[in-house]
Amino acid sequence: MPNRIPSKDNYNFIDLFAGAGGLSEGFIQAGFNPIAHVEMNAFAAQTLITRSAYYYLKQTDQLDIYYRYLRGDIAREDFLKVIPNHIVKTVICEAMSDDTLPAIFKTIDGIMKIRNIQNVDVVVGGPPCQAYSLVGRAQSSHMSHPMSEDPRNGLYKLYARVLKRYQPRMFVFENVMGISSANEGTTFKNLKKYLRRVGYTVECNEQNAKDFGVLQSRRRMIIVGWLKNSMMSYPKFSKKETPFTVNDLLSDLPKLTPGLSSTEYRSKTWSQCVTETEVRTVEDVLTLHESRPNKEQDIEIYKRAISLWNDGHKRLNYNDLPEKLKTHKNRTSFVDRFKVVEGDEPYCHTILAHLSKDGHYFIHPDMEQHRSITVREAARIQSFPDSYFFEGPRTAQFIQVGNAVPPLMAKEIALGIAEQLDKGQE
Repeated sequence: MPNRIPSKDNYNFIDLFAGAGGLSEGFIQAGFNPIAHVEMNAFAAQTLITRSAYYYLKQTDQLDIYYRYLRGDIAREDFLKVIPNHIVKTVICEAMSDDTLPAIFKTIDGIMKIRNIQNVDVVVGGPPCQAYSLVGRAQSSHMSHPMSEDPRNGLYKLYARVLKRYQPRMFVFENVMGISSANEGTTFKNLKKYLRRVGYTVECNEQNAKDFGVLQSRRRMIIVGWLKNSMMSYPKFSKKETPFTVNDLLSDLPKLTPGLSSTEYRSKTWSQCVTETEVRTVEDVLTLHESRPNKEQDIEIYKRAISLWNDGHKRLNYNDLPEKLKTHKNRTSFVDRFKVVEGDEPYCHTILAHLSKDGHYFIHPDMEQHRSITVREAARIQSFPDSYFFEGPRTAQFIQVGNAVPPLMAKEIALGIAEQLDKGQE
């Protein structure tokens, strides 16, 4: 499969429930043109604007302005003054609902008119997945409002309305594995029915990010649809075996102990892994590499967890800790709440938005550092390039990274979609 679709054949796409833009980034890297991104979270929307600005400045040979912004030499207000309004306006910060959809359609129609875009080739995105997640459902069984009543369960109906309006030739709907069993399978059954009703053949398959060259095991349901009777089909993806380890991916980042930060790379050279995944370039500025401060008690637990992992990949069981280190009353579930990132393996466990609450489940494997991973390290594991900047406070940044589709996975999906679009035109 080629690394990028030829520029003369660029396809257009709309990204719904865009988050921080992992899916979009992959599609753009593959050569697709974004028409609009729709995202309700203000911080994620700011991130999308920043990334749109990056691509505008790259195309106009003005990336020095972008890197000055990352260094803090330019305030955001002044930075955005350099970016044309039509670029900023492609990010629609709005919650999708029956009430807001007409205005969202009007904005998208306006963008298409200004840019002389006649049709939408692809719609991508997936509604917020908490309502479908297996972990969330386990927790909701103890709540007064279970997730079966969560209004987000019906967001796919809005997705279907966008499909009906723009009739893209294909769509990519990404979600957690739990979507197939949510509400005893009813939600998934209705979702597929709705998508078929608006004119699409639909196929759903589990995909794992580690099979796309991402150094992370991340299982997701990737639903692909194409216009009925259009000769297209679900793309075939060949597995990519990585020869690298997670340590290879992180080795050029400076070592930090809890509460410290750095804006300088550890070295001017970096591993083959970083080169092949296109994580870093010569111009890049190191951002978001700041570690959380930790209590002495947590540091002691981290050291024990790291020591166990580095001694034959043993995991720390919370119940095996000395009593003086135990602060949680729950001793029966989440006994693996302190978990080390698998540095010497070709992939680590799934990066989660829970990183925003604490880093106990994502401890750096280096004993010298005895801390949880930084936003930049989490972003690299998700395959975001270092030029990708996440806006907002650190909590919001971790949520954006944890919820994102890995761009490297999205890029391979996009190339597969492009092949099908080509086939549909033959």
